[in-house]
Amino acid sequence: MTREFAYQALPVRVAFGPGRSREVAAELDALGLRRVLVLSTPGHKDVAGEVSRALGGRSAGLHAEAAQHVPVDLARAAVAVARERGADGCVAVGGGSTIGLAKAIALETGLPIVAVPTTYAGSEMTPVWGLTEDGRKRTGRDPRVLPRAVVYDPDLTSGLPVPLSVTSGMNAMAHAVEALYAPDTSPIVELMATECVRAMAGALPRVAARPSDPEARSDALYAAWLGGSCLGATTMGLHHRLCHALGGTFGLPHADTHSIMLPYVLAFNAAAAPEAVRSLGAALGTAGPAGALREIGLLAGGPRSLGDLGLVPDDLDAVAAQVAETPYANLRPAGRAEIRALLDDAWSGAPL
Repeated sequence: MTREFAYQALPVRVAFGPGRSREVAAELDALGLRRVLVLSTPGHKDVAGEVSRALGGRSAGLHAEAAQHVPVDLARAAVAVARERGADGCVAVGGGSTIGLAKAIALETGLPIVAVPTTYAGSEMTPVWGLTEDGRKRTGRDPRVLPRAVVYDPDLTSGLPVPLSVTSGMNAMAHAVEALYAPDTSPIVELMATECVRAMAGALPRVAARPSDPEARSDALYAAWLGGSCLGATTMGLHHRLCHALGGTFGLPHADTHSIMLPYVLAFNAAAAPEAVRSLGAALGTAGPAGALREIGLLAGGPRSLGDLGLVPDDLDAVAAQVAETPYANLRPAGRAEIRALLDDAWSGAPL
């Protein structure tokens, strides 16, 4: 079958392997960076502190104030710190929250980013930024926020708690699943997406059974790289729009929200995306990929529903209205009523 497509490869250098986080200085050398601000969340302060100390005088200090969904006030404060300390770049040590804060700095200042991921979020492979203000999360794309280098060290994920490992891995697979039926998908994206799902679905049960298994952790981080690459190459659709609205408005945990919503959005879109469903079925070894993804998300007692995250039914109308009023790419058209029905199922944890 003759196909037409376009694929834009993103200019990111990737260094992957155990212990590679000790080589951050070499990545700074390659970029000509002399004084970098090291970023993290409060929870990753110890790991980021080790990176900062290893950089010696090249570190402009540690700013451990990142938070999920990147609140605008925290972003402005971080920009001010970067400027005050004379930073010529940022090193983001952490997951999507930390890398998101680095992107906020880059969006305002143009400072290059070296990302050192400690979760499977995938933000490090995308030019996508997000900021939350007044209960609304807005996103955009800008080449300035794409990290110039990414250092993947599976050793840094060995202490990631199993429940967060699973939901973070589901987040990575969500990037891949939605990319399969994005309007700008391509054979290259399809290869990365199906390999992401295959590798992550194989890794997460092993991580759950033996959290310190280095090969399982390496496989999961490899899958996360692929999932992030899919997100960076395609247009986000209904799944990501829902998760951004839920997280930005109600502060729901980002990875947990992705984990819950992914099977329901896939089931909603399945009839309109038969080729994607077949590809996912082959990667997962099942004719019912939505159900299989839900089972993976429930490994280690993960959240079953939006209700488990504290959302109440009265909140669903606001989310449905917010999503319906904003254009997004999705194969199956969905108005406010359809979105509300989808959210109802995800709120209750209805069978698929």
